[in-house]
Amino acid sequence: MTESPERAASTPMAERFRGYLPVVVDVETGGFDWNKHALLEIAAIPIELNERGCFIPGAVAHAHIAPAPGTTVDPKSLEITGIRIGHPLRGEVDERSGLDAIFVPVRAAAKRHGCQRAILVGHNAHFDLNFLNAAVARVAHKRNPFHPFSVFDTVTMAGLAYGQTVLARAAMAAGLGWDPKEAHSAVYDAEQTARLFCTIANTWPTPCPGNA
Repeated sequence: MTESPERAASTPMAERFRGYLPVVVDVETGGFDWNKHALLEIAAIPIELNERGCFIPGAVAHAHIAPAPGTTVDPKSLEITGIRIGHPLRGEVDERSGLDAIFVPVRAAAKRHGCQRAILVGHNAHFDLNFLNAAVARVAHKRNPFHPFSVFDTVTMAGLAYGQTVLARAAMAAGLGWDPKEAHSAVYDAEQTARLFCTIANTWPTPCPGNA
């Protein structure tokens, strides 16, 4: 019998989020429709705790993904992301391998923190979650560590904390800076989202010592 998240809580991270481990996810895609457009890139960053008990971004897991059979790519999306599908330096993998590259370290991080599941953190998080869930369904993946519908959305968090909902503006309001040349890369956007989440989360319920 699977324990509830409340019963599994035995570490500071698990106790803080009811047995869920926050994991920042960013995807780059071939369009806006998760039912037909391809998942092209994904990055995930588990949230960790440092020795002072402050939230910090963990190690990045990342994969470039070849368009899955049956999915399509809107050329306009490639103009925005700069992704060059099929380029030999892109190191593309199939969708199942790309998901495994994310899920294996996420499951390990959840286990390390005594958490039952991961909960996706994202900027407009349901967009990322919908593409993730669609890919999981396509390959019939049985070991998805993420909660199927609950998320932490940094749009809401940043809107409350800074009055900003656009990721670039929220990052600048938080003092994190923003490099437009790096934007629309899954790794960069995930890193900035993770830093934003930690900066806001470390102020509640009381400021974390040494939080920037």
